[in-house]
Amino acid sequence: MGVKGFGAGALCAAFLVAGCAGRGAAPPGGPSAPALPSIAEADWRAHVTTADRIRLRGWRSAWMTALDQARTAGHGGDLAADAALFDPDRMLADPLPPAGDYRCRVVKLGSRAGVGLGYVAYPAFRCRIDSEDGALHFAKLTGSQRPVGTIYTSEPTRGVFLGTVVLGDESRTIDYGRDTTRDMAGFVERIGTRRWRMVLPYPAFESTLDVIELVPAG
Repeated sequence: MGVKGFGAGALCAAFLVAGCAGRGAAPPGGPSAPALPSIAEADWRAHVTTADRIRLRGWRSAWMTALDQARTAGHGGDLAADAALFDPDRMLADPLPPAGDYRCRVVKLGSRAGVGLGYVAYPAFRCRIDSEDGALHFAKLTGSQRPVGTIYTSEPTRGVFLGTVVLGDESRTIDYGRDTTRDMAGFVERIGTRRWRMVLPYPAFESTLDVIELVPAG
């Protein structure tokens, strides 16, 4: 499994060194979404991997641990300054963002095994959501870690994202479910007027929880 030429150690190093702040960008239009069902209303539970099902089930524990780690690292003020973004229970109706271009700001909370920074916020990158045949396809277009995948309808107050991460100067995606170090799973929630977030519990490297803020680019 995995990408040819990317051993586990090399992949880990790539994540740790590159982070989200890298300047690598996808080709114009961004990579295509990994192979997933084409209907957003399809039951994501029929397609999620066992590992990602466990990650999603532990979403609240990930939030609590990540927030505690960020506060311990001295970033309580940063959390308080954007209470809506960092409130685990803030989930408004109509959770799915419409198709269009977005500014997406990544915040990494907590650290794996207590090693590393407890809070890292990156400047806004470019993201896009496309609607095709009833499906919502999400792609982060710039940065060195670029999630790509499908947003599914799930509950009245949140959707589910299943996808993979594209690294560095890669232009092709890996199919979801082929490599656990590349698979990504999370929730999509609306937290304000024209403001959404993607919450990714227990990502493969670096943080305990990733939060991607999404606001329309226009």
